[in-house]
Amino acid sequence: MQTYLVGGAVRDRLLGLPVGERDWVVVGATPADMESRGYRRVGASFPVYLHPDTGEEHALARTERKTGPGYRGFAIDADPGVSLEDDLRRRDLTVNAMAEDPSGRIIDPWGGQADLAARRLRHVSDAFREDPVRILRVARFAARFAPLGFQVAPETLQLMREMVAAGEAGALVPERIWQETATALASARPDVFIAVLRDCGALAVIFPEVDALWGVPQRSDWHPEVDTGAHLLLALAQSARLSPRAEVRFAVLVHDLGKGTTAREHWPRHHGHEERGAALVETLCRRIGVPNRFRDLGRAVARFHGLCHRVQELRPGTILMLLEGVGALRHVERLDDFLAACEADARGRKGREHEPYPQAALLRQCLAATQGVNAAALAATGLGGAALGAALREARIRAIAACRGA
Repeated sequence: MQTYLVGGAVRDRLLGLPVGERDWVVVGATPADMESRGYRRVGASFPVYLHPDTGEEHALARTERKTGPGYRGFAIDADPGVSLEDDLRRRDLTVNAMAEDPSGRIIDPWGGQADLAARRLRHVSDAFREDPVRILRVARFAARFAPLGFQVAPETLQLMREMVAAGEAGALVPERIWQETATALASARPDVFIAVLRDCGALAVIFPEVDALWGVPQRSDWHPEVDTGAHLLLALAQSARLSPRAEVRFAVLVHDLGKGTTAREHWPRHHGHEERGAALVETLCRRIGVPNRFRDLGRAVARFHGLCHRVQELRPGTILMLLEGVGALRHVERLDDFLAACEADARGRKGREHEPYPQAALLRQCLAATQGVNAAALAATGLGGAALGAALREARIRAIAACRGA
């Protein structure tokens, strides 16, 4: 029975990055061996155990054989005769297929260290094609390690294209799509995640509403990059600079979905795309089980980002409607997320990445003005019901007008 540190912990240590969770592979052991030493089994479909002291995951060395479509159709062999090299061969990328023994020696049968040096994400073997989740994982790793110069190897990208053409991306279940997407959105370069998925053809399968944005032109005076898909990638890159919150980045991902449904005869204008986009956000979120907090912000940004950009021109009543639509009157913190997404949209334009966004300060001032309205004082005048609501609304509109006048 031999135990090896494997996977991301080895990769990240070699890259000089902080090591988070540590995973271990145990060679030459049976389930009975593990249980006799106090390990607690947690893997339902394959033998994974928690260490009795550290709680870290220890998996028996195993091989896999595909028996059906998707990522659940596998037969697992965790016989004690499975070698460390056999176990590493079934992993997705060479940089994740290295191990370290107790003395610190690196076991690297598939060239992971060379690919680390070359900043290359390359599949270990043709068995990669058996698990469609690996399409998402490669795109996620590309997003995470893009700041270090990593790129997907051409042969791996080609293999991903073949998998998509074979229908494997269609076998991905919603929860895994969202799990990988949420992690990628929180990474350094969420735009790379989307770009890689589009390059291999998977974006059209899992996020057709997003894929539809490429080839759709916008007015060149407002969007020098013209193509809506190109704008999306620029805006996603900006969102990562402006906010660490995955909710904001998701809102940027879906903010222009309505433009993908504009009739060609109306190009490059997109009248009404905000309303259409908000409905598409609902559809996308329902399909893959996006949490409500992501959905609500995404829907608000899709519906109201155009108004936010024009806030200096809006009437006080329209500004109040905007603040209500975002939910900022009840939840003040929502305005910051909304404004971060709108600023990313405004800066996600070729040559305009560093332009100021004064709209944010103005909307914050308007919200502060509405908070200064004393609802209790209005109620004390004897007003109630609809009359109190109307009076409160008029008072807030006056406060916004006074704020803007100042």
